[in-house]
Amino acid sequence: MKKILIAGTSSGVGKTTISLGIMQALSKRKMKVQSYKVGPDYIDPSYHTFITGRHSRNLDSYMLDDEKIKYIVNKSSSDADISVIEGVMGLYDGFGIDLDDCTSSYTSKILKAPVILVINGKAMAASSAAMVLGYKEIDKDVNIKGVIVNNVKTKRHYEIIKSAVEKYCDVEVLGYFPPNSEFSLDSRHLGLIPSVELDSLNEKFNNLASEIEKYIDIDRIIEISESEDIKSDFNLDEFIKTNRVFKKKVAVAYDKAFNFYYRENIELLEQLGLDIEYFSPLEDSQVPKCEYIYIGGGFPEIFAKNLHNNKSMRNSILEAHNKKIPIYAECGGLMYLGERLLDTDDKNYDMIGIFRGTSRMTSSLKRFGYCYGVAKKDTILSKKGDIIKGHEFHHSVFESDENCAYTMRKEREGKVVDEWDGGYSKENTLATYLHTHFFNNLECLVNFLERGKE
Repeated sequence: MKKILIAGTSSGVGKTTISLGIMQALSKRKMKVQSYKVGPDYIDPSYHTFITGRHSRNLDSYMLDDEKIKYIVNKSSSDADISVIEGVMGLYDGFGIDLDDCTSSYTSKILKAPVILVINGKAMAASSAAMVLGYKEIDKDVNIKGVIVNNVKTKRHYEIIKSAVEKYCDVEVLGYFPPNSEFSLDSRHLGLIPSVELDSLNEKFNNLASEIEKYIDIDRIIEISESEDIKSDFNLDEFIKTNRVFKKKVAVAYDKAFNFYYRENIELLEQLGLDIEYFSPLEDSQVPKCEYIYIGGGFPEIFAKNLHNNKSMRNSILEAHNKKIPIYAECGGLMYLGERLLDTDDKNYDMIGIFRGTSRMTSSLKRFGYCYGVAKKDTILSKKGDIIKGHEFHHSVFESDENCAYTMRKEREGKVVDEWDGGYSKENTLATYLHTHFFNNLECLVNFLERGKE
């Protein structure tokens, strides 16, 4: 099995640009590239998917145990020529200071994937070897097979770094990449890419790949990606057989405003026999006729006026709620199900109104990182006392006098370091800032499907 994990020494070192360029270069060679992202990120995988034409997958060891991560990789890579895994933050950065807790390094060990380490070579010479050696020695079970030097302007400078790293670290240096602002990706590309931008983004990635091929040895990357196969003890067959649902439909919100979903969540619904029908809260006049509704995260604040103006869609979802059709909404979906949304310009827009309250955009990040919810009462996903793991990442607050359905907790080193109330449940509707992966707790999905049978 060919697979490679591209990691950085830190966030902002350029691993995303390098990863995208390598994926595009491999795709240009007519290779089937299966991409992955370590951690809960939704944005980077959207670029992966655009480049490879295959759904990128999240490998998140907070929500998924080792066997489930291996299962996802084996299943989605079975017909691929090579798998490219983009790391998260620095190689050893994760949840706390344990090197094996939600880190890219741990993911590489689970998957037996060789690692390419991206370093920032600016203003460095032999000191770069000390840095690489530290990354190599702190965990000798991590197979660092190559180094790429980013942010180096001249070949002469690169050759100094290459010589130092290869002399003192016994790690192959595969190339470098000069600083180039042309390949930065700004916020207008977040989420689904508007059709008018497809050509420009395609051109950007093609140009990026051409530049990557000038400076980085793609052939050698392919060679060192040859690695040991992995096996998984996780099997969904019995779960699917036991919980099959027939002649039921899930309406999934999917457009520029709502598009944050773990791909396995959608596929698991399909494997269980449900029909998936995507709809646009922005463009469609009403939600499709269905037995379940799933509204993921996204950027409703950017499209608040359009969501407000589409009153027929809002009314149709409210009507579905009143008919007790199970509705599950995450983050941006929660904002949509409230009464109002107040954007950064203090403009007030009507939303659906299932839950009393107003979503208000804030100037700073309100919640960030892994946490879990303990159910205070039965909801469409959980029974009272059940725990759901996930992550929150939002620049908004939902101000409401509704009673919350979960006690949210963040832990470090086994100790609760933060606690708050979150999530709202009413009839067969649940809305929460928590993004979760159904593989984390399959019973959640069973509970959801049972509500649609009532």
